Amino acid sequence: MAWNFGDILDAVGGAVPPEAPAFIHGERVINWGQANQITNSLARGLIARGSQPGDKIAIYMRNRPEYLLTVAAGWKARLTHVNVNYRYTPQEVWYIFDNSDAQTVVYSSEFRDAVAEIRPRLPGVKTWIEVGETTAPFAEAFDTLAAEGNGGPLDIERSGDDQFFIYTGGTTGMPKGVMWTHNDLREITLAPARAMGPVPETLEALAAATRAAGPGGRILPAPPLMHGTGLLTSMGAMMSGGCVVTLEGQTFDPVELLETIDRHKPQSLVLVGDSFAKPLLNTLNANPGKYDLSSVAVVVSSGVMWSLEVKQGLLEHMPGAMLSDAFSSSEALGMGASVMMKGGEAPTAKFMLGERCKVFDENDEPVEPGSGVSGMIAIKGPNPLGYYKDEEKTARTFRTIKGERYSIPGDWCLVEADGTLTLLGRGSACINTAGEKVFPEEVEEALKTHPSVEDALVIGLPDEKWGQSVTGVIRLSEGASLDEDLLRAHVRMALAGYKTPKRIVATTEILRASNGKADYPTAKSIAETALG
Repeated sequence: MAWNFGDILDAVGGAVPPEAPAFIHGERVINWGQANQITNSLARGLIARGSQPGDKIAIYMRNRPEYLLTVAAGWKARLTHVNVNYRYTPQEVWYIFDNSDAQTVVYSSEFRDAVAEIRPRLPGVKTWIEVGETTAPFAEAFDTLAAEGNGGPLDIERSGDDQFFIYTGGTTGMPKGVMWTHNDLREITLAPARAMGPVPETLEALAAATRAAGPGGRILPAPPLMHGTGLLTSMGAMMSGGCVVTLEGQTFDPVELLETIDRHKPQSLVLVGDSFAKPLLNTLNANPGKYDLSSVAVVVSSGVMWSLEVKQGLLEHMPGAMLSDAFSSSEALGMGASVMMKGGEAPTAKFMLGERCKVFDENDEPVEPGSGVSGMIAIKGPNPLGYYKDEEKTARTFRTIKGERYSIPGDWCLVEADGTLTLLGRGSACINTAGEKVFPEEVEEALKTHPSVEDALVIGLPDEKWGQSVTGVIRLSEGASLDEDLLRAHVRMALAGYKTPKRIVATTEILRASNGKADYPTAKSIAETALG
């Protein structure tokens, strides 16, 4: 059979006890019975307002239950999800709406002014839905649509080929919509479960298993739902009859996170590498024994470097937890994984190569383990259909090698003799200094191992002698001061001399986006201003 997320929610939603919590947000609790009614009513309302299968539904809001309720309603109505970065300027938001051909936009009231500004230039958007206590004259109220009708399941035939978009910014160029089918995404998540034993292979079997097992576990995604790490893990909880706990704060606050864990006892916690884990660890170290973290069995991270030292520190506070570091991107899920528990050791940026992965050199030949030759990671299907309305980038990323179609997003690595891979970085950010390739992530991790460095990004600046000079931009730890020579010497102890930054500048600005990913344009601007 072909899987469809709407069908899965129908099956699971009818099998979970209706009083079981589905979403928790501060004092708000939405149980599964309510969630079923809301998503069914909203889906019916969208169809009644002209939405057709395949139409795009863009979601423009911070983490809150309405985000995931809208996602679920879109699945049930056979609409294609489009994520919107709420940190974008109105012009950038307009680009996402326009590029995706959004037919429906669901947004929260805090973004009403931005929506009002760009709405006249979006004739393709037919339905505007606002989440909040009041509603703009041009929009309809989310709560009104969610309460319409009887809330029963829709009588609608869905397809495994229904699509799900994840707009990803990457490090260069305008954001692109990665096109997944429901069935392919589902098959990727089922593969590791199948390796551990039998799994339900039909909707009937899934419903029966859910009834027998009862409600699924609770998950707390700390990163934004508008990005893949938070969204995909939350989707997994929804489709297993679990509960998604979201934070109320507008920015990541480790104290709020710890208080929420203490109160709501999630079994799974989602972070984004050191950018979330390091402030969390600092707070735990400053408040030993204050928070009950005993419920957390798994901590998941993806998309950003998660250092060994920070993992070890977290396990001192959560000795029973398993830390799962996934090497994935929006267009290539499952490239590698690293698992660490108390007493173990998983070196930074080292992963077990996924079963669907290979590493090819620049001539599309497989890299020999232990050869010392760097190569690009390629992952075979299931893979996305491509990038929406960008045939050129689709052709560059999704290539056929020796008869097999691969996704090759541009991540470079070394394949060690034991078959593990050591991640070097994304080729698009690679620095060419005097003919040598330098991957910023490698230098960043070396800088961050010094106690005076809270965070670091590395960029290449034009240089008459070197072509590009390796330049570090750092945020200092509390109370520390910048000592360029000391930091350069620290890096040189770990890396080749040509990888050592020629200059290092300090800043108080945040160097990362809300999803924890590196903000290289900001780092470059800071360095150019500081160094003239």
